[in-house]
Amino acid sequence: MLYVITGPPAGGKSTWIQAHATARDIVIDLDRIALALTGPGAPQWNQEAHVQRVAQRARFAAIDEAIKLRDDVDVYLIHTMPSPKARARYQRLGARIVVVDPGEDVVRERVRAMRSEGMDRVVTRWYRDYRRGGSRPVTPQASRAW
Repeated sequence: MLYVITGPPAGGKSTWIQAHATARDIVIDLDRIALALTGPGAPQWNQEAHVQRVAQRARFAAIDEAIKLRDDVDVYLIHTMPSPKARARYQRLGARIVVVDPGEDVVRERVRAMRSEGMDRVVTRWYRDYRRGGSRPVTPQASRAW
């Protein structure tokens, strides 16, 4: 099964996956990929353009391979704001879309506490264009203690 986990930055997507995935499952998380591609001491959420470029290419390759295995193992894919084209692809693949959103106030507090200033713009865009742009299922998710 393919699970596409969406939601705002710092919304608890990774925590949701930790609660549901097993060690045998495949987890595709751009933040984890970027961290794996950087040297010791790199920030957990690395937004540098060169890191993101390489991590995105690795993510695309991982998605292409993992969807071939979705009948044998569960595949968990974090996609914060899938485009209409991406959502259509996920639907064709029979994905279960899970939206994890603890609420805008909680998300903004988490972003202020541990993310870069630029991430606040992504939160604004998510709530303006994605979440409020149409009716989608929302999973209020209690996350780790921030």
